[in-house]
Amino acid sequence: MADAPEDSAAPAPSLGSRLKGLMCRWLVYAWALLPLASLVLLYQLRAPLRLYEATVTVTGFVSTLTPKFYVALTGTSSLISGLILVFEWCYFKKYGTSFIEQVSVNHLRPLMGVIEPGPSSESFFPAAGEHESSRQSLSECKVWRNPLNLFRGAEYNRYTWVTGREPLTYYDMNLSAQDHQTFFTCDTDLLRPSDAVMQNAWRERNPQARVKAAYQALEEYDCATAYILLAEEEATTISEAEKLLHQALRAGESEHKKSQQQQHLSLQYEAQHRRDTNVLVYTKRRLAMCARKLGRIREAVKIMRDLMKEFPPLSMVNIHENLLEALLELQAYADVQAVLAKYDDISLPKSATICYTAALLKARAVSEKFSPETAFRRGLTTAEMNAVEAIHRAVEFNPHVPKYLLEMKSLIMPPEHILKRGDSEAVAYAFFHLQHWKRVEGALNLLHCTWEGTFRILPYPLERGHLFYPYPGCTESADRELLPAFHEVSVYPKKDLPFFIHFTAGLCSFTAMLALLTHQFPELMGVFVKAVSF
Repeated sequence: MADAPEDSAAPAPSLGSRLKGLMCRWLVYAWALLPLASLVLLYQLRAPLRLYEATVTVTGFVSTLTPKFYVALTGTSSLISGLILVFEWCYFKKYGTSFIEQVSVNHLRPLMGVIEPGPSSESFFPAAGEHESSRQSLSECKVWRNPLNLFRGAEYNRYTWVTGREPLTYYDMNLSAQDHQTFFTCDTDLLRPSDAVMQNAWRERNPQARVKAAYQALEEYDCATAYILLAEEEATTISEAEKLLHQALRAGESEHKKSQQQQHLSLQYEAQHRRDTNVLVYTKRRLAMCARKLGRIREAVKIMRDLMKEFPPLSMVNIHENLLEALLELQAYADVQAVLAKYDDISLPKSATICYTAALLKARAVSEKFSPETAFRRGLTTAEMNAVEAIHRAVEFNPHVPKYLLEMKSLIMPPEHILKRGDSEAVAYAFFHLQHWKRVEGALNLLHCTWEGTFRILPYPLERGHLFYPYPGCTESADRELLPAFHEVSVYPKKDLPFFIHFTAGLCSFTAMLALLTHQFPELMGVFVKAVSF
């Protein structure tokens, strides 16, 4: 890794930049001295401004006010502060920050001359370590396609028909549309009418228009991507989707063989072959998922293994996560361990599936006889310690999962895209793997007894991690875009209530108490106000 450039290589700040910085510093001092200068000025001008006479006049006016005025004043103040409190609370629940604080930071601080630190002359060129950490941050905030995503027509739409709720957000569906355009289109689509129709279909927002375009493409040619679209969005059962995918497989294999022979002729043919390969892999993977859903698990495992052998570079699309789930359903734990040995590697991106499956296998070895009282009395054995450490590792990677596995939070339909280490990934993992944890006797009990211990070794998870990088702070906002509005997004670490919510709550309570006292004891409060005035 290259070293950072020397400081002398950085460009010197211009005269305008230095003057601007100097003015900003002086402006801060000016704001600090302004209250003192105002007090001195008022004292010097007390005679010309007749401040004493004005004070006497105000005092006389206050003494003539009736208790009803004070009741109205304190009641109105309490109402206004209560409305501010409700607005602040709703804004905090939705966006995770205080509205007043956000306005202060964004608008008032620049007026006071407080500016955010930018790239100075000393740090214009970031060091190599900063490049590495920024790359890691970007990768952790990247949205990934859910490896086990459901079928829209046969699963998501059926959920909508039953509950009346939309399980997918517009943002999530828009990401899927972009994925489909990347997977299933290329520059040569205009040469065939059916592919040109499908190119427009993947960009269409209206589901009915997409289905209509798919049928139109099939009238032109036996188009594999048209069958895929119909299987994903029009088929109302998994069996119907599987039949359409078999038709897509026949058409896709034919096109793949043709493009394979021509891929070396030009860049266009190479792009077409890449697209046909994507179509073939996608179709086979979805067929494997259909077989898994219909109970033909060994067939699904065989398809997945064949895919991984035939297309080794496809590890980044996470087919191994589909394989892990199917093997867990077969209770083939030795095969699961073999897959983990290959993919739970430091050079590969982690996932909740990998970390929690590794924890499940280690918990399985000790969970049946595990007892918290016995473990506390005699201490943990080596196997129990390994299981606890594996659980702590999994919880550090994604701290949202245990609440779903322990059924402390209700599950929803998983989104089509997930954010690793986020609530969306936790929902997707628990939706498919909760049954596997329940099948291992005592595994959930061990998880329940040990998972919260992770937080004792992570006092500042946003600043420093233990086995992984610090927990990314971008997960909450991204998960709110991926998960439907009716789902309460899990936030980690828990945020303290902002100062202004405490302040407005105190102000509302204080003014309400004053209004009540003034209403109940008007004479006494009137005497108190007059005493304070004089």
